Amino acid sequence: MASAYSYQRTEKLKSRKTLDEIFSVGKSFSVFPLKLFYLLPAADAKPVKAGVGVSARNFPKAVDRNRIKRLLRETYRLQKTSLYNSLVQKQKSVAVFLLYTGKEMPDYQLLDEKMKTVLTKLETIIAGS
Repeated sequence: MASAYSYQRTEKLKSRKTLDEIFSVGKSFSVFPLKLFYLLPAADAKPVKAGVGVSARNFPKAVDRNRIKRLLRETYRLQKTSLYNSLVQKQKSVAVFLLYTGKEMPDYQLLDEKMKTVLTKLETIIAGS
């Protein structure tokens, strides 16, 4: 990992096959306004592969969707280190997709707080498995 707070191309979830698998056989949980879909074990070189999304139904303007996705990626990038380190220690990997389900434009503080909650909940789920 180049930096503890980087979000490199190799860490991004881009594979259509993996995305389909996450939504079909993966598990999920919600911490409003975020819904996290995850797939264990995701066989990959990186411990965590992550993607973000926003519903076009709730945000018809692409400008708004792109802003929310940018905020999601930024909060994930800053909060992922504890999840990343625990997965490296356990030699596990996970594929994660974060979906914003709210109907209003979020602010950074709200997303930062909810991202912490979501990632710690995911850590406890992984620790239990």
